[in-house]
Amino acid sequence: MNLETIISKDKLYYMNTYGDRIPVSFSYGKGINLWDTDDNKYYDFLGGIAVNALGYSHPKLVKALHTQIEKLIHTSNLYYVSSQAHLAEMLVNNSCAEKVFFCNSGAEANEGAIKLARIYSRKKGFESKYEIVTLKNSFHGRTLATLAATGQEKYQNPYTPLLPSFKHVTMNNMQELEEAVSDKTCAIMIELIQGEGGVHPLSPDYVKKIVELCEKWNALLIVDEIQTGVGRTGKLFAYEHYDIQPDIFTLAKALGGGVPIGALCAKKEVASSFEPGDHGTTFGGNPLACTAGLTVLNIIFQEHVLENADKMGHYFMEQLIKLKNSKPEVIAEVRGMGLIIGIELKNDIAKEVSNKMLNKGFLIGTVGSKILRLLPPLIIDKDDIDLFIMALDGSL
Repeated sequence: MNLETIISKDKLYYMNTYGDRIPVSFSYGKGINLWDTDDNKYYDFLGGIAVNALGYSHPKLVKALHTQIEKLIHTSNLYYVSSQAHLAEMLVNNSCAEKVFFCNSGAEANEGAIKLARIYSRKKGFESKYEIVTLKNSFHGRTLATLAATGQEKYQNPYTPLLPSFKHVTMNNMQELEEAVSDKTCAIMIELIQGEGGVHPLSPDYVKKIVELCEKWNALLIVDEIQTGVGRTGKLFAYEHYDIQPDIFTLAKALGGGVPIGALCAKKEVASSFEPGDHGTTFGGNPLACTAGLTVLNIIFQEHVLENADKMGHYFMEQLIKLKNSKPEVIAEVRGMGLIIGIELKNDIAKEVSNKMLNKGFLIGTVGSKILRLLPPLIIDKDDIDLFIMALDGSL
């Protein structure tokens, strides 16, 4: 099917939640490359918005999914699921979590985290502890609860009145944070690097203050690792960079390598608040999704993907800073960690730059009118980065 036919069918039949999309449709991929319906080649530096950590068509993932599909795709959570138990074990053995619950997306994982924090306080006898403090400019999902947690009015306004009891504070503002937390606070929920907000890392001192306030007020610390988890920052989880152990953290995106899966991970004491009937899912943790998660993690560990993400992240940042120094009139700031990178421009040209990069065969993201967002597969190498820098230089 050619691109024009795809676009016309989309406009005729699909709900218009995305507006006019970028005018390209892809047929297949290999490594970090994609080919469109006209067989044009692209370098993907957005990675399906941090989903395709292993790029496209990784042979081990393809083989594992093919084998699993031939056996079982879904049974239900009425029965025990082998790959579900093994994936939960692998996450526990490689994190600060002691219990795991699987769902289908990041929004569902965050919804589960909110429910778990609320029920934990209630079952501890603190019925007045129900407020959750989150950050302005954050993004936690598109369900009604996760929209209320999200600190961006543009996402919230169409759905007001929102669910109550969420407070939003400015990131890295200690005073605002201290004033918001009280004996009514059941949790503080944060992204350690705000992805949808423009790639803004929290300062170590601010994170330390959050931990102190959680201890002072007997509140839980929830870390949203939907975008930063599973190797994106050069470590398996972003919280490792801050030397903290959240009570709850959430995963999705890269965990399935493209297969939808989310994970709610928690300390045993907190997780025990969920009793039979308190939470559930039909599709979550099915054999196919959990096989994908197991395979992705095994590849990450066996093929030294974390080390590559860390090394290439440093190299990428070095090259971008050199580019910034050569174009001080265009680039305001380069920031990020590992392979989650934001390039803030001095003028409102992000969309224009993105379009020029597309024409050169490079896929990138934008946040607002000034920020370019990069989330390439964690398997990129120096040659890929050098090609990108050359193309970005020309586009700027």
